[in-house]
Amino acid sequence: MAPRIPPAADVNPVVRIGQGALVGRIEAGVAGFKGVPYAAPPVGPLRWRAPQPPAGWPGLRDAATVGPICVQPPAGGDPGVGPLPMSEDCLTLNVWTPDAGDGPLPVMVWIHGGALISGSGTAALYDGTALARRGVVVVTINYRLGRLGVFAHPALSAEAGGGGLVGNYGLADMIAGLEWVRDNIAVFGGDPANVTVFGESAGGAAILRLMIAGPARGLFHRAVVQSGLGRDVGTPVFAGRDGRPSLEARGVAFADSLGLAGATAAQLRAVPTGRLLSPPPSFYGGDLLVLDGHDGHGLIDADVEPAFAAGRQAAVPLIIGSNSDEFGDIRPEDMSPWRELDAAMTGPERQALHAAYGGADGYRAGVVSDLAFNEPARRLARLHARAGHPTWLYRFDVVAAAMPGARAGAPHGSERPYVFDNLSAAPWPVGERDRRVATAMAGYWTGFAATGDPNGDQRPVWPEYRATPGQLLMFGNDGPAAAPVPFVERLDLIEALYARIH
Repeated sequence: MAPRIPPAADVNPVVRIGQGALVGRIEAGVAGFKGVPYAAPPVGPLRWRAPQPPAGWPGLRDAATVGPICVQPPAGGDPGVGPLPMSEDCLTLNVWTPDAGDGPLPVMVWIHGGALISGSGTAALYDGTALARRGVVVVTINYRLGRLGVFAHPALSAEAGGGGLVGNYGLADMIAGLEWVRDNIAVFGGDPANVTVFGESAGGAAILRLMIAGPARGLFHRAVVQSGLGRDVGTPVFAGRDGRPSLEARGVAFADSLGLAGATAAQLRAVPTGRLLSPPPSFYGGDLLVLDGHDGHGLIDADVEPAFAAGRQAAVPLIIGSNSDEFGDIRPEDMSPWRELDAAMTGPERQALHAAYGGADGYRAGVVSDLAFNEPARRLARLHARAGHPTWLYRFDVVAAAMPGARAGAPHGSERPYVFDNLSAAPWPVGERDRRVATAMAGYWTGFAATGDPNGDQRPVWPEYRATPGQLLMFGNDGPAAAPVPFVERLDLIEALYARIH
């Protein structure tokens, strides 16, 4: 039984982990410990290496403030990016725990989104206080981004040898963070045998990869995937695919652009941080989703959908879903790989899809959201349920009354302040309707973390997908309600298209 954190507001809570003692702060009945190193700073000779154990410290370490965000381009208004400063020395995490709770409590570990090039676990949007007050321990982490998180080059591969980590450093950071949780979370009142990973966008895509990564097996026991793609195709580190360059070849081209043809590993590690940001790597162009498995080594050796189809995913309860208007402002000709899918359609396929969307304009406005998020979420829910694992599918369709612009539904990322019940951090004004949805959504998520089933506490019943295939929970402006999966004709046509192409 972990020691209880002192409840008095004027007493700063102290916990002792393997690295040393931490001094946190209590706010709104929750103790927070911020900026805690979970791995050694990945700088100098540790740039582009597997995360290493963190050093300890003597005496008391103040854990009142978050650490630097990882190196990334300017925020551009995304509320999922935390405050500056920015540094390569960024592998820290933050913990929120009820200050008077009896352990062991369920643990929820958040993996932020941002296309693997931006974001952090330090944003006010991801403050864990409101969730922790529901009786869970919340952890948010930073992980390496952009070319510091995903990069390969023959010089680095030679240095790593046949069994070393190559290319997939950001995902390795997430695994290191989960190992830290396993080893340390009990002193915060958390249960290392009841860990839920949850994440959005690139964070959701990362969780799907954690579900098929051997080194992550057993480090979490439930998973929540919010808008996590699922049909994406990874780039192999060493061998090209479909005539496209490998991750190593992409790394060589980037080094050459810096005037470093034939560079050594030491020369690559000496490149100033700012030069790694431009031109930015492309999430959708194949620079950041990587297949690093080779000869029995590495983290990921298959794409997510085929791995789920083969039953290779972690046998854990899963919540998965998407938003109703994810990429409503993106057209199929705007962005790869959906531009390629659009171009690969036969005449009859295109005609049928146009009809399902009510015409060419409806198709162009809605097909990317379905190709990227809505159909893949349904597909993975089906596969996970088929493998015999508890599965719940959702659709988020809440549009705040004050959200700017005319929207056909809920845009990408708009569910995050509701999940965290942090509506004060939403980028638009909210009202009572939004507060009701946030209360319900945070309740489902924390209930799932506690028991492996989101139902209970008089919430509307969320049908489990194995028992009721074709049913999901719709989070709408009037609250959550069970409903049939919407627009099944569109999704069926897209599923058939994927089956023919792949």
